[in-house]
Amino acid sequence: MDVPVLWQLAKLLVSIGVVLGLSIIAERVSTRVAGLLSGYPLGTAIALFFIGLELSPEFAADSAVHTLAGFTATLALGGGYLLGARRDGLVGVLRGTATGLAAWLATSLVLTSIPFTRISGTLTTLVAIVVFTWLYRRVPDVKASPKGGFSWPALALRAGLAAGIIFLITGLAHVMPAAWTGVMAAFPVTMYPFLVILHLTQGAAPVATVIKHYPAGLGSLVCYALVVSLTYATLGLWPGTLLGFAAATAWLLAWTRAQQWWQQRALDRARS
Repeated sequence: MDVPVLWQLAKLLVSIGVVLGLSIIAERVSTRVAGLLSGYPLGTAIALFFIGLELSPEFAADSAVHTLAGFTATLALGGGYLLGARRDGLVGVLRGTATGLAAWLATSLVLTSIPFTRISGTLTTLVAIVVFTWLYRRVPDVKASPKGGFSWPALALRAGLAAGIIFLITGLAHVMPAAWTGVMAAFPVTMYPFLVILHLTQGAAPVATVIKHYPAGLGSLVCYALVVSLTYATLGLWPGTLLGFAAATAWLLAWTRAQQWWQQRALDRARS
């Protein structure tokens, strides 16, 4: 199927805008918040929406079932990147990318061989969230310093990485089965370019903070993929996307409120 130029341009602009937004949040607000928002359905929403637009809502819905389990591979990518990216600069980025992609591919090969349902796919990722959250418990929180990274080279890097990954995923969807398409849709389209940019400009420590808090925000992605898998084929792309974002936002707000309550409770205990 020939994809209209307008759709291709839309993918490019949306991808660039999302990555730029995450970078601004990390530099001007906090890496912790950026890590949580990296788990918001940004790249996955872009990928599944355009897969549904270019192929069919039914195919995108079937793919979203495998996306539910595919987030486990995304967590593996983050863990692999964290293990390899111990050094600052380009060397750290290359090593982190190599170990992260290797972990993602190995996990994806396992996931695509399993006939997941919505329930089993969701449970798989929920277990992975708990495991990785525990593994990251001793990673220190390091705030990124504001540096205003809006140079033309930085903009080109953001555009190239984010748009390139989106185009690759949606392009491969035309020739790949739903299982692989779904797992690829779970790839951290916005988070990975963001990690590379943050790593190059501010070093490995803030990157580790983003990865540490990524599992906590992943629940919103699970909610989004679950709703999309149920609504794309019946309600269509736009209603399904809106309902997916509503569910993801509700989960993220509930999670944030629960964290605030837990922190206040811990503070009250410390004072008593």
